[in-house]
Amino acid sequence: MSEHFKNRTVSALLIGSILALLVFLYIPIVTLVVFSFTGSRVLTLPIESFSLEWYGELWRKPDFLPAVINSAVVAIITTVFATLLGTAGAIAWIRYRFRMQRAFQTLTFAPLLFPQLLLGVVMLLWFSVLGSWLGFSTGLATVVIGHVVYITPFALVVVAVQVYGFDDTLEDAARDAGATGYEVFREVTFPLLWPGILSAATFAFLLSWGNFYVSYSLAGTARTLPVFVYSGIAVGSSPIYPALATLNFLPALGLVAFAEVMRRRALKRQKFVGASE
Repeated sequence: MSEHFKNRTVSALLIGSILALLVFLYIPIVTLVVFSFTGSRVLTLPIESFSLEWYGELWRKPDFLPAVINSAVVAIITTVFATLLGTAGAIAWIRYRFRMQRAFQTLTFAPLLFPQLLLGVVMLLWFSVLGSWLGFSTGLATVVIGHVVYITPFALVVVAVQVYGFDDTLEDAARDAGATGYEVFREVTFPLLWPGILSAATFAFLLSWGNFYVSYSLAGTARTLPVFVYSGIAVGSSPIYPALATLNFLPALGLVAFAEVMRRRALKRQKFVGASE
């Protein structure tokens, strides 16, 4: 067997594997988008007629908009706290050495070892005991706390990758030039860490927005968007849920694209600063 034939065979296998993976990942998404335009109340193939009525039906549901608002509030607050805590933890983890650092790293990743359902149940039990003692009940505040606990380790990992590749000699050069500690952070440290921070914030927002198990366990009487979907699907399928999936997918795709554009700009700035030094 010639070397050329071997290379062509390997290339064909790699390309075929990539195409198969893309089909496996995106066929369900494409199917949902197509189903969202069906004119029938039953999700069947082939689709006999097309209509936009399910998008209008979705907005006419009285509990849809409150669920969207609740999910947005929870996701925004969670993103802020998870990104701040993750950034601080990543800097402490990578750039400093202190006693019990291994214990800190282990405790940081402990929430990742728990399945979401188990984590939600454990936190529900904890909040039930604490709530009976302090006189509060589960709601959006407890959902935010649960999301922050679950998502912060993910944000930490994303930022830690950026911190690990950070050249701290740039900070030393800025100090030698007479910059204060705040000026070093504002003009050097933060801009160079920004790609990782932005990626972590985007990831945290999407994880919080689509989280079901922790939200379902800790929301009490409040409803987030995943809980709204679960409550509707539990009583029967409907084309409004493919319509909701389509409306949810497109903004999420736009957010990821925006984060990627900003990340590339920040990386270009990082390379420029490094070259100028």
